[in-house]
Amino acid sequence: MKLFVVALTLLGFGGTVVGDTNATTTGYWDCCKPSCAWPGKAALKTRPSLACDINDNPIQDANAWSGCGDNGVAYMCSHEQPWAINDTLSYGFAAVKIAGQDESGWCCACYELTFTEGPVKGKKFVIQATNTGGDLQDNHFDMAIPGCGVGYLNGCTAEYNAPPDGWGKRYGGISQESECSQLPAKLQPGCKWRWDWYLGAQIPDVTFKRVKCPKEITDKSQCIREDEDSFCG
Repeated sequence: MKLFVVALTLLGFGGTVVGDTNATTTGYWDCCKPSCAWPGKAALKTRPSLACDINDNPIQDANAWSGCGDNGVAYMCSHEQPWAINDTLSYGFAAVKIAGQDESGWCCACYELTFTEGPVKGKKFVIQATNTGGDLQDNHFDMAIPGCGVGYLNGCTAEYNAPPDGWGKRYGGISQESECSQLPAKLQPGCKWRWDWYLGAQIPDVTFKRVKCPKEITDKSQCIREDEDSFCG
């Protein structure tokens, strides 16, 4: 009975996370069209999350094929890079995988991550889930950070003429702030965020909870879920 009560505390109807839960983090920037930019992934008030063309212009056709596939034209938009609100709060985007859910539960949902270790302990990062990590474990947030590694897919060579494995190592990316100069100018602010606000942290653990998406985030993604008003900002 105790386990059942705990489960009800952490999960609402449909498996929605409503309380603080432990999770792991990583970082990526693969330039590919995010999974939540496709139609039909979740119940939305709006269009799916935006993708962009090879020149970083928003694409209105949610069915445009990913640039990481043959003859694809849709890529990750530069607006998905993180930005600082103040010394202890940032906003951004991530690929996620949450226990007991699928994309219908997390696409375009926002989560407040509180870092629990390392130089960013106590800082908060509010992200919108715009992608799904097919290679992630449960309760895992793969934060969208330029220069943090392309991972198993790489659209950055097609979009930005990046090296075959992206900038730096395929997994992990570049290793110091000065190497952000290798990235296109429009991605350098998010790359430098990794050291200026994130303080070069090495994939710290977090606690997370679902929150109402800040307008600053949905103005960029153009994606709002039908259940959005059920959560507090």
